[in-house]
Amino acid sequence: MDAGRDVTETMVGFARTLRAAGCPADPERVRAMLGALDHLDVLAPADVYWAGRLTLCADPADLPRYDRCFAAYFSGATARPGRPAPPPPTLRRTLTDGARPPAPDGADDPEVGTAAASDVEVLRDRDVARLGAAERAEVGRLIALLDAATERRRSRRFEPAPTGRPDPARTVRETLRRGGEPAPPRYRAHRTRPRKVVLIVDVSGSMGPYADALLRFAHAAVRSGGRSVEAFSAGTRLTRLTRELRHRDPDAAMAAASAAIPDWSGGTRLGAELKEFLDRFGQRGLARGAIVVIASDGWERGDAGLLGEQMARLRRLAHRVVWANPHRARPGYEPLTAGMAAALPHVDDFTSGHSLAALEDLARLIGGGRVRGSAHARRAR
Repeated sequence: MDAGRDVTETMVGFARTLRAAGCPADPERVRAMLGALDHLDVLAPADVYWAGRLTLCADPADLPRYDRCFAAYFSGATARPGRPAPPPPTLRRTLTDGARPPAPDGADDPEVGTAAASDVEVLRDRDVARLGAAERAEVGRLIALLDAATERRRSRRFEPAPTGRPDPARTVRETLRRGGEPAPPRYRAHRTRPRKVVLIVDVSGSMGPYADALLRFAHAAVRSGGRSVEAFSAGTRLTRLTRELRHRDPDAAMAAASAAIPDWSGGTRLGAELKEFLDRFGQRGLARGAIVVIASDGWERGDAGLLGEQMARLRRLAHRVVWANPHRARPGYEPLTAGMAAALPHVDDFTSGHSLAALEDLARLIGGGRVRGSAHARRAR
């Protein structure tokens, strides 16, 4: 086995996790980190920790993210956003493949440092419906680290700026402060503010294997986006979950959301639920100019025509409509169900949500980016 290759793959995977959490771990910084590790002991946790911290972080704001990612990636510690991380943890295996049991405490196992990271990297592309309990827990920890901050939009309000439109009022005030002496012209520019994001997660029986991961993603989005993000569950009833998902701890947020959802693993009435959302919240402004993400497999038990009508109505209000269907990643998948056929003409991006990597792509879509493999709905039909 090529030890150098193992170290490189492990640290590249760690850098990818950091980028998903919002740290600027670009390829140049990764090369610098690998260069530093050439002169250090890669089996010493402290050496790995400080080599990455000194090369992959750009400013002090990145340090808490780095500590949380390092703990989750190498030791499986649960990430708790907003709290200072403990000192560099001891590297240990967090998931086992059954072939090699974890070494007992104190044993000298040179492969322990890379085993956990390698397992995590493999998990990124695994369908969450096919994961075991330990693997689901690990993916849940990594979803909590996702940075799903929304893109910014231009506001109608202005603020002082070094360049932009002339600001006559500020220029005159500055001239008066100078006793009538001409002052350099002042400028103003439009403020920016986070674009609203609405997530509607299907919790019906057909979405059971994916609902937990998608709700954890909604929790990460609510925690990242603050008041600009709203979350709902849909099945036979529409339930607003934003307050429940504001808990810092992911497990506490999931427990509160589960208690609030009255129709978990029930049927699917997406058309009726979308109509209720638009009547109660969307028309009043929640969906207006927002990025609306619907996570569902499209198995509509109600009237597919109603779903099509409400999707057209939503499209007129929203800035962008994203549909995440976990089944889209399956080989040979075609959106042939009545619900998907009715919804797709009104969708801007048709993507999946079946794995950690797919949820990372969804986070980038929310942030205003384009993701390779996320086809425009009209081309995906």
